[in-house]
Amino acid sequence: MLFFYFHVYLYENQFDKKMKIIEEKVITERTKNKYGQYFTPKIIADFMIELADINQNSKILEPSCGEGVFLKSLQEEGFENIIAYEIDEELVKKLNFENIICESFISAKINEKFDLIIGNPPYIRWKNIEEELKAELIKSELWNRYFNSLCDYLYIFILKSIEVLAENGQLIFICPEYWLNTTHSLSLRNYMVKNGYFEVIYHFNETPIFEGATVSVIVFKYVKSKNKIPFIDIIKYHKNKKITTEIIEQIKERKEVDFFKVKQFEANKRWLLTDENEVLEIENFEKACQITQNNSTKNAINNDLFASLSENKTDTKVIYSTINDICDIGNGMVSGLDKAFQLDKKNDKQTLETLSEIEKESTVSVIKAKNLIPFTYNEITPYIFVNEENTKIIDEEELENYYPNFYKKLKPLKEKLEKRYQYNRKINYWEWVFLRNYNLFNSEKPRIFVPCKERISNKNYFRFSFVEQGVFPTQDVTALFLKENVKENIFYVLAFLNNPRVFNWLKNKGIIKGNIVEFSEKPISSIPFRKIDWKNQTEIELHNQIVELTELFILERKQEILTEINQLFDVLLNSKID
Repeated sequence: MLFFYFHVYLYENQFDKKMKIIEEKVITERTKNKYGQYFTPKIIADFMIELADINQNSKILEPSCGEGVFLKSLQEEGFENIIAYEIDEELVKKLNFENIICESFISAKINEKFDLIIGNPPYIRWKNIEEELKAELIKSELWNRYFNSLCDYLYIFILKSIEVLAENGQLIFICPEYWLNTTHSLSLRNYMVKNGYFEVIYHFNETPIFEGATVSVIVFKYVKSKNKIPFIDIIKYHKNKKITTEIIEQIKERKEVDFFKVKQFEANKRWLLTDENEVLEIENFEKACQITQNNSTKNAINNDLFASLSENKTDTKVIYSTINDICDIGNGMVSGLDKAFQLDKKNDKQTLETLSEIEKESTVSVIKAKNLIPFTYNEITPYIFVNEENTKIIDEEELENYYPNFYKKLKPLKEKLEKRYQYNRKINYWEWVFLRNYNLFNSEKPRIFVPCKERISNKNYFRFSFVEQGVFPTQDVTALFLKENVKENIFYVLAFLNNPRVFNWLKNKGIIKGNIVEFSEKPISSIPFRKIDWKNQTEIELHNQIVELTELFILERKQEILTEINQLFDVLLNSKID
């Protein structure tokens, strides 16, 4: 009997422990989602503390201390004059540190100045911010002065930290890098330029630092000062390896990294972690695509968030032409379950051989992203397309009668098809769920396809591909169509988009998450474009040569042809640079 109770006791004790672990995990996941928490590994906290140039009596602030990793490391280094804030009560209860204030740093009334502010601020996109946090921001004087509902939670942590720094105080944060060049963070960047300077920025790209998060990360040291140093040290570590003590030592010794200096960032500009030679190439590329507009077009210009604006001495606005000026752009259609609709030439060979005429007429030709290569493509895949746009099927019985091969393929997947996202309407299981841009894709025009996302960690090119009319993109592809009255040939546009200058521009100024470049409508529309001066015979001849060689390259795929195309672009683009 005692043996039985002993095992019951052990079972219950183990059960309680398991439940406690589960409960703690649930709390952690819930609060992580709520407060934007991603906890810093100690090895990174130690590395960041080493960047600080302070003494043992310096006043230190940690504005969102989380699990207390920075506090522990600071104490190990002998620092005692530390204050920390943490909004999450569950985390505060677990910390053995007397100077933690369980309060939101955003709302806290702070009347003292600090020599060092260090940590890992929360980052939450506005659309994901909890209502109680939004309400707090709306009441914040700083938020209302500098930010709006297009801005992220991270921004106010950076700005308020600088507000409570002492003169020559240091701000050392680890955070995502995206705010360095987004439109919505411009007010933050301008504030930082006005109030101090960057000493060093470490760019870790997609190095796996935070558990469960793939994000391009920087560690920066910013100094609040009226006097500035001329250059920022940029150290890039881009290996996809988990950070170890050995790797940290290599980084500190400038081994296995890219190291260069850039000039201090300027107001009203995007901040690029790029060496001066590459920046000059980008500026020259934009200059080669520039056109001059007078003030009558000012309103139109201001509506384009991606336009590159600058003022010259005659009070006119100088902008560059973009792909948006010459192309209609559309993201591909959504089937909701590609494997159901694909008629794969290998796996569906028998079905393809037995299709009736009406079934053949109810297929569309599709090119997937994986089959795109620069300038052209490898394979076209037929897809079942029994939507109301090309058929009047109203029920499952008609589907079986008129489209027996389609019915045989789709019926086993009915349950999965009915679980697709319905886009706020009732969708028959044999239909595609979202035919966005169908009329554009169904036009009798050739088109250029590009994958919606492109990883560039191991390549120096994109895959803009010429595709004939009648071929459709799915959701992993974006398509470009020349607008009416555009005189440039589509093969000229194709060769331009595959030019190394476009790759370099997008790598630095495109929409990038880690090593992945996004090619949705807005990022593509922002790409600078070199229009032809149709009154200039030399430019016309260059245009025609590029078109002829591009068509030849698609047929023959010879490297020397591509080299000649890019040399012609060198001549054309350099002709506008003083």
